[in-house]
Amino acid sequence: MSNQYVNEPMLDLFIFESMQLIEQMELLIIANEKSTSYASEAINEIFRIMHTIKGSSAMMLFNNISSLAHSMEDLFFVLREDKPSNVDYSELSDLVLEGLDFTKVEIAKIRNGDEADGDASELINSLRVFHDTIKCQDPSTKTLNLAEQAVSHENRPQEKQHYYISKVRTETTSLRNTFQATLRFEQDCGGMENIRAIVALNDMADLMEEYYHMPQDLENEDSARVIREQGFTLFLKTDRSFEEIHKNLSETIYLKDLQLTHVENSELFDDLHKERKILLEDSSVMVPTSLGRGNGVNEDEDKEIQASATQQSIISVSVAKLDQLMDLVGEMVIAEAMVTQNPDLKGLELNNFAKAARQLRKITSELQDTVMSVRMVPLAGTFQKMNRTLRDMCKKLNKEVQLQLIGQETEVDKNIIEHISDPLMHIIRNSIDHGIEMPSERETLGKPRLGTITLEAKNAGGDVLIIIRDDGEGFNKERIMAKAREKGLIHGIEEEITDKEIYNLIFLPGFSTNESVTEFSGRGVGMDVVVKNIEAVGGSIAADSVPGKGTTITLKIPLTLAIIDGMNIKVGDSRYTIPTTAIKECFRPKMTEVIVDPDNNEMMMVRGQCFPILRLHDIYQVRTEVTQFTEGIIIIVEQDNKTLCIFADELIGQQQVVVKALPIYIRNMKKVRGLAGCTLLGDGSISLILDIGGFMAR
Repeated sequence: MSNQYVNEPMLDLFIFESMQLIEQMELLIIANEKSTSYASEAINEIFRIMHTIKGSSAMMLFNNISSLAHSMEDLFFVLREDKPSNVDYSELSDLVLEGLDFTKVEIAKIRNGDEADGDASELINSLRVFHDTIKCQDPSTKTLNLAEQAVSHENRPQEKQHYYISKVRTETTSLRNTFQATLRFEQDCGGMENIRAIVALNDMADLMEEYYHMPQDLENEDSARVIREQGFTLFLKTDRSFEEIHKNLSETIYLKDLQLTHVENSELFDDLHKERKILLEDSSVMVPTSLGRGNGVNEDEDKEIQASATQQSIISVSVAKLDQLMDLVGEMVIAEAMVTQNPDLKGLELNNFAKAARQLRKITSELQDTVMSVRMVPLAGTFQKMNRTLRDMCKKLNKEVQLQLIGQETEVDKNIIEHISDPLMHIIRNSIDHGIEMPSERETLGKPRLGTITLEAKNAGGDVLIIIRDDGEGFNKERIMAKAREKGLIHGIEEEITDKEIYNLIFLPGFSTNESVTEFSGRGVGMDVVVKNIEAVGGSIAADSVPGKGTTITLKIPLTLAIIDGMNIKVGDSRYTIPTTAIKECFRPKMTEVIVDPDNNEMMMVRGQCFPILRLHDIYQVRTEVTQFTEGIIIIVEQDNKTLCIFADELIGQQQVVVKALPIYIRNMKKVRGLAGCTLLGDGSISLILDIGGFMAR
């Protein structure tokens, strides 16, 4: 794409809308492919989607995308109008999904600033062959003579050639109809009313002999406001019928209202030049009835329309802006703590200040919750994408699998959504390839031919659990153990290793039990990538299996990464923060409750249960006077069904803390374990956030 055509807001809008439409269309195709034919509603919706992508990509001069979309639109036009009976819907789905994949690749190039230079000619030819087949035509016979196309293209005004693919009228007539159309767009079309008007013009270009529109200059930013307030008015001469023009205009994207009238006055086009000057001189002037308000919109109605423009219920916001807002709220939380917990205030009785500080804390907390809720995104979109992965793999492996989705409405932070999409795809691919048996084998085992993969999400405190279950053959424990022995991964006595620990060996790098390398697996990569992605967002992963019955993989990920509730503790002169979701209880112990085993490991008896004790001052080599348990405090923490006692000097108090990443030089020190990040406290000192899961792993 040449730089001269780059217009960032329009480009962002094109990419955002096109990807949304493509995802929507993929779901429609996969849902309808299972039946013997596409539902008429699905055909209409797919036709509308391809019509929109064709118009917007042509407007942005991405002609390869536009040409491909045009071919798909023609195909679904035949399906919609002719309702042919000789359609191979499986082949149709393959062709269209291949077309969508091509479009996704081209849009990815555009997003990265590269030129969208993919060649869609082979795909377009395959679509044309399929199109001609269902129309019972010989694919070798082209419906449009190429010489005629060239002549037609030469006769067109030069500036229009960018916007649409030329067609030749098969018949001409002396009849000329003059129509006046007024289009009004939905309020949530992003302030791009002038762009919508250009798209509408591009879509209508082949049907109009002569046309005139107001506002005249659609590239001017003010034209969007004029269209929002007064509508987009189009006058056209055509040999097409009222019904055909109305049908085509009705398919305009984001159209809210359409008024189309037949104009008897043939001299109208000559008079428009005079009226144009008036409109351009003052765009706030009401358009005369003869020009703009086909059925006459009175002044009161116009005021109502303008007032409704402010009633915008949903807007699209850049993720970068949300990230910036989240950072600012985080800084405000720190600043609020620095003010209310300022060391200079110690020992002072400031009742009014304390009252104001409580109000500030309340507002800060509410603001933080609101910003968090804005960033929260349902998992539905990510879950639905897995249908495509499942469909493609089942076709290539000749397996029959269905996907069950539970808890799609569960929400997580936008940043986390981006990190879990790939891990989910890897896990589902493994479930289909390794887990689910061939249909004939399942019947022999007394299982239904159709395998089931269940994708479930649910809230668990401050975390979200994503559970992937399949009813396949489960893990082969002996094969995993053999591979682990071969790679020297087993330490200690084999009989003491639990089944769950054996199954979790599959997450180690380079671990694959597949004997042969296939398109999908067997290279020893995939599951370790899953672990890295999940750990990057502070999550954990665990696997369990019942041989012959199936496998369950559980992802545990935090709701958000930015701000957490933490309990601040003191060890010597150092400060540490423990996430409150991990804390079960805190107490000052008695020496009678402490047990020391022969290896000098210290443990504590709590209500008949024995838990190991972790001395933070020993772990991090911190100098402190408090070394006796009776002088300090014990914090019992729990994660992944494991419990641990942490020994510290004293509790400082609970506080909302902003999680900051550790400096690289600390992260590179492999001996330093059990740290998830750091934060600033109210007095300006730094507190290290403890990674309870990391301690449990030790």
